[in-house]
Amino acid sequence: MDCFFQNDADFDWLYPRQFQLMSPKQWTPLNVANIAAGYLNVPGAKILDVGSGIGKFCLAAAHLYPDVNFIGVEQREELVHYAKVAKNYLKLNNASFIHANITQLNFKEFDHFYFFNSFYENIEPENAIDDTIETSYGLYDYYTQYLQYALKDKPSGTRVVTYHSLGEILPDGFKLLQLSFFTQLRLWIKE
Repeated sequence: MDCFFQNDADFDWLYPRQFQLMSPKQWTPLNVANIAAGYLNVPGAKILDVGSGIGKFCLAAAHLYPDVNFIGVEQREELVHYAKVAKNYLKLNNASFIHANITQLNFKEFDHFYFFNSFYENIEPENAIDDTIETSYGLYDYYTQYLQYALKDKPSGTRVVTYHSLGEILPDGFKLLQLSFFTQLRLWIKE
């Protein structure tokens, strides 16, 4: 199954055409996933991908690090379906996907986090995956504040990776350790 992880086009082949076409804007590039997963690689840890879409980050990370559990949460049932189909095809037992809104999760169940600016589509409908998600600045602020609150009580050493996000989702106490990809990929740790 290594052939699917050589480049983005090969990986995206796992999905229907409409999702392949969205890949450059909506799904984590494999080279970004490699760096993010390497930073989040803590054996036995449970990593939550907030707004996992079709599961590209979780699947790429699970392929690279079989001793880490990568869990994606996505509010679109169709995307969760395709993530699970790809997971089963790739036979990756350390990846799983939850159909839910982040407000329905207990963040205490997860150790570290990956965030590819999942809330941006609430304020930028032109970049939305589809028209099933409400757009409003209020909803963007609500989700951002919810995530800040959920991360606030995480213990020292909690790792967070953000991509295409300036860190506004993080509460005080997280330190920026590294920037990559023209400052778009940021590696954080709770002090």
